[in-house]
Amino acid sequence: MDAKSLAGLLEQLRGWALELGFSQIGVADIDLSSAEPGLLAWLEAGFHGQMHYMQAHGLKRARPAELVPGTVRVLTARMNYLPRNTSPDWQAIEWAGLADPQRAQLSIYARGRDYHKVLRNRLQQLATKLAGVIGPFGHRAFTDSAPVLEVELATRSGLGWRGKHTLTLHREAGSMFFLGEIYVDLPLPLSQAMTAHCGQCMACIDVCPTQAIVAPYRVDARRCISYLTIEHAGAIPLELRHLIGNRIYGCDDCQLVCPWNKFAQKALLPDFDARAAIQAPGLLQLWAWDEDEFLRRTEGSAIRRIGYERWRRNLAVAMGNALHAQELGEMRAALLQARAGASDLVIEHIDWALAA
Repeated sequence: MDAKSLAGLLEQLRGWALELGFSQIGVADIDLSSAEPGLLAWLEAGFHGQMHYMQAHGLKRARPAELVPGTVRVLTARMNYLPRNTSPDWQAIEWAGLADPQRAQLSIYARGRDYHKVLRNRLQQLATKLAGVIGPFGHRAFTDSAPVLEVELATRSGLGWRGKHTLTLHREAGSMFFLGEIYVDLPLPLSQAMTAHCGQCMACIDVCPTQAIVAPYRVDARRCISYLTIEHAGAIPLELRHLIGNRIYGCDDCQLVCPWNKFAQKALLPDFDARAAIQAPGLLQLWAWDEDEFLRRTEGSAIRRIGYERWRRNLAVAMGNALHAQELGEMRAALLQARAGASDLVIEHIDWALAA
């Protein structure tokens, strides 16, 4: 195809993407060599924690054509995820939830359907529409599901810039969106990168409860609450438990404080509407779930991936922090009652909570 035909094809792709619920698409080149030193330094510092797959894949993350042979461009996409009924003062509402020790706080993105499922399906639909026009072509879609430098690709393709918290930021949409990619063997026209607009702001670094953002654009995952409550498999380090507060799945603090998120946009799809059971739940309400109820309530949700044991571990930490803030007899009794049938990992965190 000639350059004019490829440009027209990209315009068609933009229209299809909007119809499928995406907010924006872009095209990135596959030469990410300038990102390799930073990736290697991050890995060598051990900032990836137990996410061993990141080290196992090595520089393949920065070399799209090695991950998917034949790739010449990466089609990038972002999809807003704020629930459709989000209140204009949603940030204040979230801060209020974090200030209530008896409430369980879950990251906003996790309150609806699993984004992996939603984006992967929609990206494949986009690829199918493209194939319907040009015939079979080489491609592979990703959504946080392979060794892909998502933020780097998003930045190079004009979806935003890398914020100091390492998330992608957009002037008209903040950071409340998911990223996805389609590696393609088509030389689509490249998108123009967006300049950064964080300036001297350090709000995300200052607000991090565990000081996981060790420097601008560098996160030590081992201290990050999202990592600790989701990816980390063992006991949560003692020195970090009090800092977790009532956050039981992920952490949004660096996004809540970001000035650009006053422009955050609502999702176009109903998939990200919050499920009633985890909209604003109490800790005791969630602690009462047995494993069957946990599996039922989290079906099709990203939360299910951590499993029941980590779920209970996280709740025990949050309940310990609640007990530290005020004496709650019912909560203490619930922890004591659950101790007998709990795993060693959960017992350790129950005992810590009861010692508050």
